[in-house]
Amino acid sequence: MSPYRPDLVECWIFRAPAGGSPEYLLIRRAPDRIYPGLWQCVTGAIDDGEEIPAAALREVAEETGFGRAVIEAFYDLEQVETFYSEANDELVTSIVFAVRVQPSAEPRLSHEHDGLRWAGREEALRLSVWPAYYESLLRIERDLADRDMARWFELDLEGRRLARPPR
Repeated sequence: MSPYRPDLVECWIFRAPAGGSPEYLLIRRAPDRIYPGLWQCVTGAIDDGEEIPAAALREVAEETGFGRAVIEAFYDLEQVETFYSEANDELVTSIVFAVRVQPSAEPRLSHEHDGLRWAGREEALRLSVWPAYYESLLRIERDLADRDMARWFELDLEGRRLARPPR
């Protein structure tokens, strides 16, 4: 087993209205947080002893109010990002997930953010400051829009890969 664990989880939330293009939930960091005003996906730390997929779903619930009732699918984007944190002069890693919610799902705003919006492809890409955000959105579009391809990335809500053969 690998001794490495990411520091953070990131989870992109999207919905796919019938006959329409996917919409991505962007949330804006509040003025009292680092990177105030940054539009981002759900992001947060992994608690001690917490399984990584569980941390992603917990953060989704905390930051948007979305729980099992509105989640249609949960995905591992097979994306790990590393960035430099000048605050501690260290590299920080994050693992990236995605959640597809029901087309009618509407989030609630958490105390960590001061704005939210559903954005189409072009707006989401324009507002995605970090290159890793851009890559995540492209992966969702490329790998998850096609249901046949998406099944390889899909997890159940306990974090087990659905396409993995039984042991």
